[in-house]
Amino acid sequence: MLAILGFLMIITFMILIMTKRLPAMIALIVIPVVFALIGGFGKEMGPMALEGIKSVAPTGIMILFAILFFGIMIDAGVFDPIISTILKVVKGDPVKIAIGTAVLALLISLDGDGTTTYMITISAMLPLYKRIGMKPLILAGIAVSASGVMNLLPWGGPTARAMTALHLEMSDVFTPVIPSMAGGIIFVLFMAYFLGRKERKRVGILQIDYNTMAMTAATSEDAYLKRPKLILINYLITITLLVALINEVLPTTVLFMLGFALAITINYPKLSDQKERIANYADNALSVVSMVFAAGIFTGILTGTKMVDAMANSMISYIPDVLGSHFALITAIISAPLTFFMSNDAFYYGVLPLLAKAASVYGIDPEFLARASLLGQPVHLLSPLVPSTYLLVGMVGEDFGDLQRAFLKWACGSTLVMMAVAILLSIIPF
Repeated sequence: MLAILGFLMIITFMILIMTKRLPAMIALIVIPVVFALIGGFGKEMGPMALEGIKSVAPTGIMILFAILFFGIMIDAGVFDPIISTILKVVKGDPVKIAIGTAVLALLISLDGDGTTTYMITISAMLPLYKRIGMKPLILAGIAVSASGVMNLLPWGGPTARAMTALHLEMSDVFTPVIPSMAGGIIFVLFMAYFLGRKERKRVGILQIDYNTMAMTAATSEDAYLKRPKLILINYLITITLLVALINEVLPTTVLFMLGFALAITINYPKLSDQKERIANYADNALSVVSMVFAAGIFTGILTGTKMVDAMANSMISYIPDVLGSHFALITAIISAPLTFFMSNDAFYYGVLPLLAKAASVYGIDPEFLARASLLGQPVHLLSPLVPSTYLLVGMVGEDFGDLQRAFLKWACGSTLVMMAVAILLSIIPF
């Protein structure tokens, strides 16, 4: 009964946001409450929701200060030289711009943090997309697709969880999966080329006069915010922050808070300027952070009611014995919907050990299950339970449901390509 209720809750939620009957934030709050009441969890619902909110609080605060930090850096002109260089390379060609976006996102994703990837990629590329006339939704889709493949890196999260849950080493799990990642990267580049071709047909190749652009930039209404004399200091602050994030010198939330405090004090020392800058980012920050806390209610109730456990167990129990020898492939297939419907923690610490235990009956080693469980990550990042994706759509000013509608099929394609490579190279047994 709990499993049915859980699946109905997810399906109802997806239908409502993809048909735009409800905004994602309202659906994240209302739908789990309604289904918790239907399931008879009225009395326990409050503590469950509160527990979910507590679990996402550090992420929400981190995203808030990340938006503030990168907003300061964008206003100060830190990314202007990058944009100018990209403009000269791509020469107004949407195909080159889309492929350049994919390459940039793939490279930045090496730090394993989706939030950082989105912050830098969108900050650098969004002004270019707007200038050319390309759809910002394509920028968001390419970024999330690139991050979905690179999320398999050991420091990205899922691989570390899989290794921890099944007591395996990196050489057992990640190293063999590298060819599958390569297949996923090639698919993302192909996707970027395909989408770029469509945009080229729509907007054409624009001839850009760089001198005119420079003059326009110099006289633009936000030119007074630029801090060209501080650009080296701002680069130093940004690079230091990214290195500290990768090396986990301090918790991510604390690092972004310190980075923001330093950035705004150096670039805009006047109190009136600081208030103006913070007010300028308030709209975007509020919409994104409120979405994260709403997602906390959704995950808190989904987990607290044990719906998520029942959903996973029901899916495992319906695997016929005759398919037992294909357990690794089955794990790869179901990893996409399961990580879409639940958090990575719930899947890798709760479901994966159950799958490994069931697979051992058929003589399948746990490392094969761990590798297979990673292949659904491109789909996972389009889940409404991933906070960083709300940051992504917030930065490009698009709707979450539109991103899912446009790129869920591409995410499935990326997963299928990685699975095909894994099977062909015997990374997982067929």
